[in-house]
Amino acid sequence: MLGLGDAYAFSIRQYVLHGGKQEGVSLIEIDNGHLVFTVIPTRGMGILEARAGDIALGWDSPVREVVNPAFIDLEARGGLGWLDGFNEMLVRGGFAWSGHPGLDGEHRLTLHGRAGNTPASRVEITVDPEPPHRIRVRGVVREATFKFADFEMATEISTLPGEAAFRISDRLTNRSDYEREFQILYHGNFGPPLLEENAAFVGAIRDVAPFNTYAARDLDSWPRYRGPTGHFDEQAYTLWPYANDDNRTTAMLHNAAADRGVAIRYRVDQLPGLTLWKNTDTRQQGYVTGIEPGSGFPYNRAIEREAGRVPTLAPGASREFELDYAILATRDQVTAVDDEIAGIRAGRETHIHTEPPVKR
Repeated sequence: MLGLGDAYAFSIRQYVLHGGKQEGVSLIEIDNGHLVFTVIPTRGMGILEARAGDIALGWDSPVREVVNPAFIDLEARGGLGWLDGFNEMLVRGGFAWSGHPGLDGEHRLTLHGRAGNTPASRVEITVDPEPPHRIRVRGVVREATFKFADFEMATEISTLPGEAAFRISDRLTNRSDYEREFQILYHGNFGPPLLEENAAFVGAIRDVAPFNTYAARDLDSWPRYRGPTGHFDEQAYTLWPYANDDNRTTAMLHNAAADRGVAIRYRVDQLPGLTLWKNTDTRQQGYVTGIEPGSGFPYNRAIEREAGRVPTLAPGASREFELDYAILATRDQVTAVDDEIAGIRAGRETHIHTEPPVKR
């Protein structure tokens, strides 16, 4: 394709969904010759799923349609309306706020902000003419409210032909004439075949604490997963990762046999907080875990501000965020990432905290 030869065979397909609540949703499917992933411009440039061979990144949500934001009421259920469209492999929380719904002063905030339900504009697809011919999907997501916010996120989701990996490169800019608070969360979600009984999270973690008292009950087994368990409430853990000399860290989810997994690499100076979300309810209810690098943790913004974890952007200033996701298809690949994480840890201890990191 494009005269690049069989070694760089790939395809790009754009289509629009019709029927039900997915009416008018635009999707872009990238097949790099080995990895296939689907970007959703209509839903904030989220990623619906990614697949290489028999390994899929994503999950089976009770929300089966790719819901057009026109059918989402973020205020529903006391600010939980975001869940009415929640089924992506990757969705961003932000930008004026993220985290749990509730009051922040006189303002009532909804779950995880508005970024994931804001259609992108100026979407384009490019392919580098020179080797290794990186394929790039770009878009702009704007969150602007008179008197309160004027954010612009320029995103690029890219991959190399033949690789089982993709990269997210975001630049968030404050277009306002005033300094503004912001929050951002990369809510990556994984179900079977990687998630199963005795699957494991692996990371170079400095500190871990339960998000709440329910999570504290299983603190002894926080990196390991149950099989599908009826009437299981969600559990989350707040993690502070170690990083290498370049401020980079790696997190991994692998299956029980440790021969398939996913690796996530990113910069801790860009995304200092890491949330591990475990929703090991029944398969029908949405058996899923979230590995979520962010500017902080998904408490309500008022709580995060009190803890000093709500950053600001000066007028016209930008912050950049880059994350790499790689599918691991063999035991050797899982072992190599495990060794990489051990190298970042460098023998340093993980400190276990029995109490949540904030007073609620």
